[in-house]
Amino acid sequence: MSATADHAETSLAVRLGFQPDQVVQEIGYDDDVDQDLRESIEEAIGGELVDEDYDDVADVVLLWFRDEDGDLTDALVDAIGLLEEEGQILLLTPKTGRDGYIEPSDINDAARTAGLSQTKSISAGKDWNGSRLLTPKASKR
Repeated sequence: MSATADHAETSLAVRLGFQPDQVVQEIGYDDDVDQDLRESIEEAIGGELVDEDYDDVADVVLLWFRDEDGDLTDALVDAIGLLEEEGQILLLTPKTGRDGYIEPSDINDAARTAGLSQTKSISAGKDWNGSRLLTPKASKR
């Protein structure tokens, strides 16, 4: 096995569940996003992330969300509409003490209200936490 394959198996993107050939739609991109995580995801899926203007369904929605970005429940409901039937959302929010931080209880409430189940939270870089959210059909697999 090559060193590149060894690295890919342990990358953050792979630990987050990203797989080759997935379509990953990125929403909420701004200059504060974690570029290393984005590159790791692109390496894991073997292609580029698609942007907010993508007009087909995605396997995963990568949602960068900050407290000042509006209503989280609305953003999650909108993201559900962009997903394949068994797709998932990776919600990325600023870590404690960073601008735009969102309380974990607020994330849980918004996810539940949107009809999503939260499977795990993970540190997704120096400044970001990730929450993996599944649609009801995806969580029954």
